[in-house]
Amino acid sequence: MTATNSTWTKSSWSQRPALQQPNWPDKAKLATALETLTKLPPLVFAGEIRTLKKQLAQAAEGKAFLLQGGDCSEDFANCTAPGIRENLKVILQMAVVLSYAGGKPVIKVGRIAGQYAKPRSADTEMVHGVEIASYRGDMVNSPEPTAEARVPDPERMVKGYYLAAATMNILRAFTRGGYAALHRVNAWNNEFVKTSPMGRSYERLARHIDNALQFMEVIGFDIDNPIINEASFYTSHEALLLGYEEALTRQDSTTGLWYDCSAHMLWIGDRTRQLDGAHIEFLTGVGNPIGMKVGPKHDLDELKRIIDKLNPENEAGRLTLITRFGAQKIDHYLPHLLRELKKEGYKLVWSCDPMHGNTYTAETGHKTRNFDNILAEIQRFFELHWAEGTVPGGIHFELTGNNVTECTGGGRNILDQNLAEKYLTNCDPRLNAEQSLEIAFQIAEMMRN
Repeated sequence: MTATNSTWTKSSWSQRPALQQPNWPDKAKLATALETLTKLPPLVFAGEIRTLKKQLAQAAEGKAFLLQGGDCSEDFANCTAPGIRENLKVILQMAVVLSYAGGKPVIKVGRIAGQYAKPRSADTEMVHGVEIASYRGDMVNSPEPTAEARVPDPERMVKGYYLAAATMNILRAFTRGGYAALHRVNAWNNEFVKTSPMGRSYERLARHIDNALQFMEVIGFDIDNPIINEASFYTSHEALLLGYEEALTRQDSTTGLWYDCSAHMLWIGDRTRQLDGAHIEFLTGVGNPIGMKVGPKHDLDELKRIIDKLNPENEAGRLTLITRFGAQKIDHYLPHLLRELKKEGYKLVWSCDPMHGNTYTAETGHKTRNFDNILAEIQRFFELHWAEGTVPGGIHFELTGNNVTECTGGGRNILDQNLAEKYLTNCDPRLNAEQSLEIAFQIAEMMRN
C-alpha cells in the first residue's frame, strides 16, 4: 500500500535534504548508537499498527473520533510509573467523556514512548550573553543552559529507546491489566480535580456508567469481557530524528511491508514537510498511519502533491491532517483548505491542534496559551467542518495529568501571575488535568451536533 516507488529503501531519505537534525559532533559514536538500535526489538508491532489504521479509517468517515495527546516533549526524568499513569489517566478520562457523552468510539493515541525530540527555530540560542546549542529534546541533549549539557549525544537515542520500552511496558500493563476497566472510571479522577466543577461533572458521568454496567450485569451480560476490562491505547511521536526512525524500521514477515516500529502513529511537523525533503521521503515507505501538521504558511498545491506522495492509493486511515492555525487565523485558512481537498476526493482524518497557533509570551516571560483561545479554535474547527460538509475527526493536545500552571484560564482561572507556581515544562505549555477534562466536556457537546 505504500512505497509504490521502487527506489525507496529505509535509508533513501539520507540522499535528501534533512532539516531539524542535530549537529552530532562525533560521527563514529553516532554510527555505533544507530547500529545498537538496529539490533534491538521493535517497540510496537505491525498488527497493532494495522489495527490503528483501520480505526482511523472509521474516524475519516465520522464513525469514530481521534483523541491524541500527551507531553510536548517527554522528559527522561519523568519516565516513572506514577508519571506515566497520570498522563494515561487524563487521556482515559477524556476518552470516556467523549465516547459516553459524545456518542462515538474514541481512538486513544498518546504523545508518549518516543516524543523525546523537538524541532527548533534556530540551532543556537543566547543564554546570559553566551551562545549555546538549542535544546532539541532529551533524546538529543539536556535542557540545562550550559554549553556542555547542550552538546548532542547520540547515546541519548539509545537511552530514549530503553525508556520508551519501559513506558510501553507500563502502558500495556495498565491498559490490559484492569486499570483501564470501565468499573474504575471513578478511580481515574485526579485528586486535585475532584473538587472542581469539571471533577464533579465527571463524577456524575462516572455514576451513570456504573449504573449502566450494573444493569448489564443484572440482565446477564458478562462484564468481565475484555471490551469492558481493557482499553486499546496507541503511541505516537513526531518522526524527527530520521536515523532513530530508520533503525527501528522493520519488514513485516507476514506482508513484506515496512513499518516504523518506534510507534504506532508518526507525524511530520510543519517545519519538515518539504515535498522533496528527507522526512517525506522516509514516510512514503512505511505502512504506519501518518499525521501531518498544517499551519498558516502552507502552500496548497505543494500540500496536494505531498498528500499524493504519502498516500498514493488514497487509503482511508493512512493520513491525518492536523491543522494548527490559531483562534485568530482559523477562519482565514481552514475553509479554503477544506473546500479544495474535499474537491480532490482525499480520504483524510481532519484533526485540530489548538495549542501551537495560540501560544504567546506572558508579561512574566513564560510561554503560555490561554484556555479560551484553545476552546475557540476547537469550536470554529467543528463549525467550519459542518459548514463545508466535511468531518471533524479528531483533536491533538499537549497535556499532562499533573497539576501544572502552564496554560492560563480554565475553571480555576489561572492568571499570568500564577504561571510560575508550577511551570514544569522544558518546551511548550500543557493543559493540566482539570483543563483537559473541561475541554473534553465541551468537545463532547460539539460531537453530539
